[in-house]
Amino acid sequence: MVGPVIEFALSRPDVDPARIALLGNSMGGVLTPRAAAFEPRIAALITLDGVYDLGTIATMGLPGDRAEIERRLRADSDPELDEVLDRAAQESPTLRWAIAQGRFTFGVDTAREFCAAYLDYHVRDGIAERITCPTLVCAGTEDGFFKGQPELLYAHLTCPKTLLSFTAAEGADAHCQSGAQRLAFARVYDWLDDTFEAAVSG
Repeated sequence: MVGPVIEFALSRPDVDPARIALLGNSMGGVLTPRAAAFEPRIAALITLDGVYDLGTIATMGLPGDRAEIERRLRADSDPELDEVLDRAAQESPTLRWAIAQGRFTFGVDTAREFCAAYLDYHVRDGIAERITCPTLVCAGTEDGFFKGQPELLYAHLTCPKTLLSFTAAEGADAHCQSGAQRLAFARVYDWLDDTFEAAVSG
C-alpha cells in the first residue's frame, strides 16, 4: 500500500506535494504501476524495468495453453509439472537463482507455487489504462527476466509516456540496467527534471 508512504512524505515540510515520484525496480516494475493506477497524488512514475503481466513470465515455455497452465500451477498437486520446473531449474543457473529467490520472497516451498503466485501480479484488464501521471518505462533490450514486458506496458498506457531503451553497447541492456546504474539513473533524473519543469511551465 503506497498511501501511508505518501501520507508520511506529505507530513514533511521538505517535500513538494506536486512532485512526488514513484520508482519501481525489478518486480517493482509491476507493483508501482498498480499503485499509480489508484493513487492520484503520484505526480510521476518510473518503472525500471516496466512489467505488464508477470503471469506471462510464469507460464512462458510451459506445455499447454495459458488457461490450462494456470490451472495446473494453482492445483493442490501436479508432480509432472513440478518435475518439468525442477528440471528446467537444474539446467539453467539463472532460472535456478530466480526460483530460489522467488520461493524465499513469497514464502512458498516449490517452484510451481512460486509461479502460481506470479499469476496475480499484473496491470491487465484496464489497470494500466487508469494511470494518469507521466510515466517513464525503462527497458533493457536483453533483459533475461522481463524481455518484452516494458514494451507491452508502454503500449497499454494512455497517460503521457516515454519508453527508454538501454542497449548492450551502453553496457545497460541487462535486467534493471544492472551493468550501468549510473547511466540509468542519470537518464531517470533527466526525465524527472524535464517532466516536472513541463508541469510547472504548463
